[in-house]
Amino acid sequence: MAVKVRVPTPLMKLTDNKSEVTADGANITEILNNLESQFAGIKERICEEDGTPRRFINIYLNEDDIRFLEGEKTAVKDGDEISIIPAIAGGAI
Repeated sequence: MAVKVRVPTPLMKLTDNKSEVTADGANITEILNNLESQFAGIKERICEEDGTPRRFINIYLNEDDIRFLEGEKTAVKDGDEISIIPAIAGGAI
């Protein structure tokens, strides 16, 4: 199943400067593996060695954070949109 993946600016150098790419898979893990096959090195920036998303990377399926669904096992269907969003922290008041 093809889904649209929105790529954050810091990772666009790995996707030939594309902010949106397509990937195939039945769940988030398969999508991330497919992204890695297309864009070598991208998965290690998103995931820990065990394949789970890094804690400072938020992944949304459509409008839902996958941490509140089934994590990386969350099923996807044709036409879904995945957004990869690095967490932002710091600053002063």
